Amino acid sequence: MGLQNLPKTWDLIIIGGGITGAGIFREASQRNLSVLLVEQKDFAWGTSSRSSKLVHGGLRYLKEGQFLMAKIAVAERERLLKEAPGLVESLGFLLPIYEDQSPGRRTMQVGLSLYDIMARERQHQYYDAEAFIQMVPHINPNGLKGGFHFLDAQVDDARLVLRLIHESVASGACALNYTAVRQIDRDDDRHVVGVELEDVETHEIKNVSSPAVINATGSWAEKLHPSPDPQRHLRPLRGSHLLFEAAAIPLNEGFCFMHPRDNRPVFMIPWEGAVLAGTTDLDHPQDLSIEPNIAEAEVTYLMEGIQAIFPSLDISLADCLCAFAGIRPVLSEGKLKPSEESREHVVWVDHGLVTVTGGKLTTFRRLALDALNAAKTYLPSDKMADRTAPVFSKVQQLPDLEYGLSVKTRRRLYGRYGSAADTIVRTAKADDLKTIKGTHTLWAELPYVAENEQIRHLSDLMLRRVRIGLLTPHGGKAYLKRIQKLCKKVLPWNRRRWQKEINLYQVQWNHAHALPIRRAEVLAQRKIISFKTLGAVLSSAYYRFASGKKRKKSSGIT
Repeated sequence: MGLQNLPKTWDLIIIGGGITGAGIFREASQRNLSVLLVEQKDFAWGTSSRSSKLVHGGLRYLKEGQFLMAKIAVAERERLLKEAPGLVESLGFLLPIYEDQSPGRRTMQVGLSLYDIMARERQHQYYDAEAFIQMVPHINPNGLKGGFHFLDAQVDDARLVLRLIHESVASGACALNYTAVRQIDRDDDRHVVGVELEDVETHEIKNVSSPAVINATGSWAEKLHPSPDPQRHLRPLRGSHLLFEAAAIPLNEGFCFMHPRDNRPVFMIPWEGAVLAGTTDLDHPQDLSIEPNIAEAEVTYLMEGIQAIFPSLDISLADCLCAFAGIRPVLSEGKLKPSEESREHVVWVDHGLVTVTGGKLTTFRRLALDALNAAKTYLPSDKMADRTAPVFSKVQQLPDLEYGLSVKTRRRLYGRYGSAADTIVRTAKADDLKTIKGTHTLWAELPYVAENEQIRHLSDLMLRRVRIGLLTPHGGKAYLKRIQKLCKKVLPWNRRRWQKEINLYQVQWNHAHALPIRRAEVLAQRKIISFKTLGAVLSSAYYRFASGKKRKKSSGIT
């Protein structure tokens, strides 16, 4: 549905198509509100497709004494595991304990025991050094005292957002991507009466009315409503990750360790056929409208930690498929280190405009309920929330939906697409029910999402609807011809448009997902920087990585 055919009046308008906006959208649709969600870029374009892919309680909250936040997060994790199998899945974690490390065994034992109490199930076990090395043979043994095994969960974050949106639309709600709010309309008493919308590509404009607008734009939130507290403002923090080929880091479960430089936790998790490593936590002073990317210093930091904890694997950047960076919005006075900032969410209310920001992926429903509770004065009074109702529609797997697919593959499809999994499989050719090399994605998913999930650009397809742009070498460049063949019947693009999209996608991928060295090479090829400058960049980077790796192998972790 474009702006031209969009209804004029709504009970509620939500601005922002990330996990917070999508969660509010789902809750509102379940109340039978007439609700419109708009996103200025693509759904899950921002942090909600660039997270650490974890649905977890957050051990750091226990360490900081934030027990209520940890309890809420654990409860939400357990609920999501039950409601969305195949999308949110349990993941075992290994955490080594070294001599003179903080936190030590006793502190971690207390934290994990509290974790278990909150989950109402014992989910952790301690192993001595010998047993732990058997579980992780490539770990640095110097100073290793032992380690813990515990449970958390992981998710495909973009597909979580998309399932929430699609199930809401199936309930009668409306969602538009590439649609920006140019202004909030108010009456003479400053009460919200609607918004002015613009399609950011066609520049079509339309005013729609609503007594309630929820601003769920994350790091952009203060552009629509300044913080009411002059001492606290949104502080954009960048978290960056590296994605490796699975063969480079042989892990069957998640792995968490304390970085030797600053004692921050770093995660390494098997995800969708690759291994994800992260994250960093730095201020992001750059323009929020420009897609974030990893900095060379962040690459160095992550590689330092990985090479120190697994020195025998000889891991290098040649094993790295890509990188990605997301921006976390935290409300801050600017006095704390980035990793010490609270991830609690905040809600502001201003005459019908409700702003919600902060929070974390795991607790998206709590944010949604708080936002709708803040907006209840402006909503129809007979449409209140049932806090006990499931977020997701229950999906009945059809027994004949096999077609040679494994139980795990079918579970994955239902988790990501709900009942639409039936359509994906039944309309696919047999050869398209095979997985794309290096991923868990079926070829058959591509034409389905291209036809049914509001694709505007090739990047929408490759980086968010499916993730093969992250999981395969060079952003899936080798697969683009087959993808074009699969999708050309369902995307209204002629040959010239396809080539334009491919070129645009490759430029975007090199900016946002290539390593800094690769980005410098591309810039040089485009004659944006000189080869002399490129040589200096490459020489400097090579020296830092080579010398750093040599030191790490000799020193270990102490």
